[in-house]
Amino acid sequence: MPTRADLRNLAIIAHVDHGKTTLVDALLRQSGTFRDNQRVAERVMDSFDLERERGITILAKNTSVHYQGVKINIVDTPGHADFGGEVERALSMVDGVLLVVDAAEGPMPQTRYVLRKALEARLPAVVFVNKIDRRDARPKEVQDAVLDLFIALGADDHLLDFPVLFGSGRAGVAGLEPGQGQDLRPLFDTLIAHLPPPEVEEGEGLRMMVSSIDADAYQGRVVVGRIHSGRLEPGKELRFGRDPLTLKTGKTLKVYIYEGLDRVEVASALAGEVVAVTGLEATIGDTLLGEGMDQPLLAPSVDEPTLQMVFSVNDSPFAGRDGRYLTSRHVRQRLFREMEKNVALRVEETDSPDAFLVAGRGELHLSILIETMRREGYEFSVGKPEVIRREVGGEWQEPYEELVVDVPEEALGAVMEETGRRRGELSLVENGPVGSRRLVFSIPARGLIGLRQELLMQTRGLAVLNHVFAGYGKEAGPIVGRRAGSLVAVETGEASTYALHHLADRGVFFVLPQTEVYPGMVVGEHIREKDLEVNVCKTRQATNVRSPTADETLRPGPSRILSLEEAIEFLADDELLEVTPKALRLRKQVLDPHARMRMEKAKSRPS
Repeated sequence: MPTRADLRNLAIIAHVDHGKTTLVDALLRQSGTFRDNQRVAERVMDSFDLERERGITILAKNTSVHYQGVKINIVDTPGHADFGGEVERALSMVDGVLLVVDAAEGPMPQTRYVLRKALEARLPAVVFVNKIDRRDARPKEVQDAVLDLFIALGADDHLLDFPVLFGSGRAGVAGLEPGQGQDLRPLFDTLIAHLPPPEVEEGEGLRMMVSSIDADAYQGRVVVGRIHSGRLEPGKELRFGRDPLTLKTGKTLKVYIYEGLDRVEVASALAGEVVAVTGLEATIGDTLLGEGMDQPLLAPSVDEPTLQMVFSVNDSPFAGRDGRYLTSRHVRQRLFREMEKNVALRVEETDSPDAFLVAGRGELHLSILIETMRREGYEFSVGKPEVIRREVGGEWQEPYEELVVDVPEEALGAVMEETGRRRGELSLVENGPVGSRRLVFSIPARGLIGLRQELLMQTRGLAVLNHVFAGYGKEAGPIVGRRAGSLVAVETGEASTYALHHLADRGVFFVLPQTEVYPGMVVGEHIREKDLEVNVCKTRQATNVRSPTADETLRPGPSRILSLEEAIEFLADDELLEVTPKALRLRKQVLDPHARMRMEKAKSRPS
């Protein structure tokens, strides 16, 4: 089949924090994409605010560079398995991958995940061992580990014939051996020589797979994908969809290609090119079909979600204070709109018109959605996450994860005990980064809920956890959940220093003095297993001897302000997380204490 020798389409894949986005920065700079005097932020591809704050890539993004007459379209993909849907759709646009691996850490769980996806698509790879300037770098050992990983994933002889380069994305150097190279030219040369040019179907009409959806404030929906055959032009009537019997029609408005970080409008684009087009209401997985074409391309498969949460309308006493979008209609529209572009997300209606079941790849996947919505002005509540079980041959199965923990040797016992308590089974112990051991477990996905915070506390913040979906297996049996009860407020008002000081021996509080609270709001973690109702608004009675200003000498006791992920992990079955643009509040589902007591008594009665 004919090819376009002037073009390469590749995806950069890696475990989270192995430096692929920094490497893209260096490729853009050394290809002349930026002017010499142009100031450009680090990790320029991480344009989403949450990506910059968390230091991770969440959305796959397109860019391009030119080198010796060849245009290289680059897709920077997420490294976290929770955003695997982004990886899967990105791989549908490319003909090869650049696998980036940290020279000290070596292949990690997400390395295995993203490489497995690339090998399943039969995409040839170039391997870049990054960060060789780290003090604990072990590049040759990592090279051997990468080869072992390819073999373990079933790569055939063709896919095993991959070149390996060593270098540093931050320093902008690459070489065929560690310490060689003055710039990234060896990497550019290898990419062009080893990765195949895109094949094009000559004489065929237009067929283009939609792999991504974007939005433009002025032009509306923007569909992004790769042209497999034919020519794409503005102002043309097209059909689109997945099923030949239910194709829709529309007219293209503008066609863009990627040049550096910009979209550049063009009069036409040929097969093999990655493009963006406006004017069509197509969705991810649709094929755009030109005149005479009626058979859509096969849409890429996407792994199913493993975790679900209930999103509901906020009905707390403080509802409506912060948000602009409060009603079930607002929440519903936003969730279904997200599902159009977030291919790994599922949204379902429930029996209640005010609640929606949202399923995703993991806690991070769902927490990013929650954080994005609150920043957009939405106000809502979410319940405790639950794993999605499935029935196979009359037997219920649950999702399992491969968990990798890097931990100092002195904390091995605590990590193994806590993970074992959550039904994790140890499968491998090996040397990790300098001064640590690497433990590999198979663990039910529900055992991971709250595990990160527990291990960080037990190892004084030294444990490093990574996990990736490993498949479904037999239900592991009961897992002991949270061992501590909640401290629950009993009246409306502001938390006082006086009350928090005198309640300090009851637990750790999630609120500070002057924080507004309401009855049924969870204000802390109890030192015992049962919940305890507390009055955090109580103040010292003023007399002719003492005055309320005497509180200035008091200290409120231990407190911990929970992040979004920590709050989600803390949730009990009967609790909700109230999410607003300005606040995160834990609360009981039933706020009235008497109603909660009646429910507890009803549960305890023999059936």
